[in-house]
Amino acid sequence: MPHSQVLADNRDKRLDSQYFRRAALAADQLILRHSPEPISSLSSEVRSFGAYALTNEFEYQDEGIPFLRGTNYSGNFINFSDVLHISDEAHRLLHKSEVRPGMVLLSMSGSVGSVAVALESWAYPINSNQDIAKIVPASVSPFYLAAYLSSRYGRIQINRQPVGSVQQHVFLWMIERLQIPRFSGRLEAQVSATAEKAYLQHETAFDAVDVAENELISALGFANWTPPEPLAYSARAAEVFASGRFDAQYFMPAKEQVRQSLAALPGQLLSDRVDSIREQWVPDRAPATMRVRNYDVTDALVPLLDAEKGPSFAADIGSMKKVFKDGDVAISRLRAYLKEVAVVRTGDDIPSVGSSEFIVLRPKGTAISPETLMVFLRSAPVQTILKWCQDGSQHPRFSESDLLSISVPDAVAEVSVQITKIVEDGFTARYRAQKLLEAAKRAVEIAIEDGEHAAMNYLNQAAGTI
Repeated sequence: MPHSQVLADNRDKRLDSQYFRRAALAADQLILRHSPEPISSLSSEVRSFGAYALTNEFEYQDEGIPFLRGTNYSGNFINFSDVLHISDEAHRLLHKSEVRPGMVLLSMSGSVGSVAVALESWAYPINSNQDIAKIVPASVSPFYLAAYLSSRYGRIQINRQPVGSVQQHVFLWMIERLQIPRFSGRLEAQVSATAEKAYLQHETAFDAVDVAENELISALGFANWTPPEPLAYSARAAEVFASGRFDAQYFMPAKEQVRQSLAALPGQLLSDRVDSIREQWVPDRAPATMRVRNYDVTDALVPLLDAEKGPSFAADIGSMKKVFKDGDVAISRLRAYLKEVAVVRTGDDIPSVGSSEFIVLRPKGTAISPETLMVFLRSAPVQTILKWCQDGSQHPRFSESDLLSISVPDAVAEVSVQITKIVEDGFTARYRAQKLLEAAKRAVEIAIEDGEHAAMNYLNQAAGTI
């Protein structure tokens, strides 16, 4: 490339091949055909966290104001299931990073380029960390902007920006200069409406799991239960020696009360209702070109491990994995508070494997469906037990034996059909949300490549099939 062309519109004098990839240069030329405008012209503000030193001025807590991080992205949606919280005082301190309805949330570090829209239906106030930029749209729909930024061309623009050797990141001024192609009001409105439907459908999907959990807790008689928090308590020496644990948290009264309450109801131990699958998959023993879906524990933050996860080649997987089958329930034994519990439903013949941190449960019989078991394991009573069974400071884990010794009352089986229906409806909503967002993104791509008429035809056809 000519030196003059390299330096043109190149504020930080980038000379690396990543910035000048052919795909990026070709995308620039296509985008220029559609009267692009920089984000700085389309928004009233692009804000971030403020001084990084503010991270030392507050602590996370169990309750309070939700505090979004990069790990809360699920694709291009936000998942609140493992959100941390901060105090009202910390929220006032971090006023620059407050999230408000209609903002476009763009990840600046880690999973750079993940995009979501802050919805009116969220429970505000909400805050966010230093890795999330807040774009406040002024003359463009937030849903159109999110659809473009998550499209192929938006991703190409964003992926050429990150700098840094260890933890790559983008700066606010880089985001402000991203070029957004503009189309007719009619096309942008239809793309926006399709993307908005996607985000609303996704909210329905997660609401369904919460509704199912509340139904299950009511059936177990825990609807109004709150964990006891005595200042002092004791345990029998025989129990201490039998457990092999000498730490106080293992004998927390809240945990013991839940265990005893579940055991008092007619039922069976989890070990009697499921098989714990320990089958291992060793990548070195598989053909290098074998394709498998490889799930990490963070994938289970969404309670469904499905075909959205793209397959990998065996040669690209560096460690031994657990084997999954459709209908299994995978629960991470690491950091129970994250509630990384999911049903495996891929629906195809590509083998599924997962992190060795997963405990893989395969239900015996049909009395309790995998979906119901997932909801039971995510519910507050079980999570209370697992919380106080954990051992370790840096990477706290619970044991398989503690998990399998939990009693599963017959009441769980009695509401299984009802719970399954609620969860499956939620999964259907999630699938539809993904398809709707893909349609919105693809429509923008078609408009860039083939014009508005082709994009409108695509959207009209997609509307009849999703």
